[in-house]
Amino acid sequence: MRMTPLSQAELLDFLDDVHAAQQTLHAAVLHAVREVERRGIPAGQRAPSLRAWLRGRLRISTKAALRLAEQATLVDRDPSLDAAVIAGTVNAEQLATIAAALAVLPASVGPQVRDQAGEVLAGWAPSLGPAALRIAGRRILDHVAPELAEAEEERWLRGSERQAHEQRTLTLSPIGDGRVRVRGILDSEAAAIVTAALDPLCKPDAAATEIAGTGETRTPGQRRADALTEVCRIALTGGRLPDNGGDRPQIAITVSYDALRNQLRAGHLDNGEPVSAETVRRLACDARILPIVLGGKGQILDTGRTRRLATGSIRLALNARDGGCVFPGCDRPPRWCDAHHIISWTLGGPTDLANLALLCGFHHRVIHDDTGWQIRLADDGHPEFLPPAWLDPDRQPRRNEYHHRPRPHLRT
Repeated sequence: MRMTPLSQAELLDFLDDVHAAQQTLHAAVLHAVREVERRGIPAGQRAPSLRAWLRGRLRISTKAALRLAEQATLVDRDPSLDAAVIAGTVNAEQLATIAAALAVLPASVGPQVRDQAGEVLAGWAPSLGPAALRIAGRRILDHVAPELAEAEEERWLRGSERQAHEQRTLTLSPIGDGRVRVRGILDSEAAAIVTAALDPLCKPDAAATEIAGTGETRTPGQRRADALTEVCRIALTGGRLPDNGGDRPQIAITVSYDALRNQLRAGHLDNGEPVSAETVRRLACDARILPIVLGGKGQILDTGRTRRLATGSIRLALNARDGGCVFPGCDRPPRWCDAHHIISWTLGGPTDLANLALLCGFHHRVIHDDTGWQIRLADDGHPEFLPPAWLDPDRQPRRNEYHHRPRPHLRT
């Protein structure tokens, strides 16, 4: 279908309207599915289940049929969520994410709290994509039942850690042509240790670049492969790992100030992966752990310094505060980001947390290319952006919700 010429504003409005109508039609399908089940049509036609009946009737996969059945039950039980789907503020993919989040709530959560959780998640849907909504769903108890959240978070983290540890594996399989395929799975703690060891050796070879004058020719994957080999060579020869930005490789564990003062509880590694209180206590026995202490609103109070130079500590604290590129909607992790000076260093801006923000390479260029975006720290100490006037005439502040994690509950 070829559309008649539309202005940019008209085209965007048309896209929004059609998408909203598509979600409303999805709601109508869910209502029909629920009514089919209520009338007992699948059983009357000798189908073994509603899922099997839907699969045959609509010619869809078993997975898609199961999703329809689950969502139909969910919106039938929760009128507020049903209304959000009908209005198009919750799309089909977000509804699947909400259903999955509610399905894993513990048995101790009553119907009222469960319904409230669905309502809160539906309220977040207009500003969160499915991935971010999935993260929000994992921490929903922090918002609707904080008295249950900490115990459930610890139970979930310990179960996840136990499962990840049990499933750890590493294989080296000769292909037969001089290559060896490396495959494996690590738990979060082990992955953080391996990453901390590899990172200092994964940088482009500056010396070779200066000598050859042609720049680094290795791909990132090749540099990681070389780094793994070099780490093993160093270990075999009894050597020591090189410095990383002025500090030895180390793991950062983020905990709240109250927890540090009283009793350690759940925290998260510097790559954002959550760890249980048991793991925090065990890792805290190692003098190489660098604690990042947070205040009640998540402000970083102390980064703990193992050397006089603060560069490494500031970067770790910046990673912990921002969680990745802070540009709205970006999902790039801290290791892919630059430390951007909000007030340029050349204009006297200091290199400290109050003047720094993580930006990936692309969005770092966006900020420096004078596209109209402005970055600043809000009153709570976290970065926010003022969009250009062409995008939002009112220039309402925007934030990246993708990396957001409540403190001190860190189930992400």
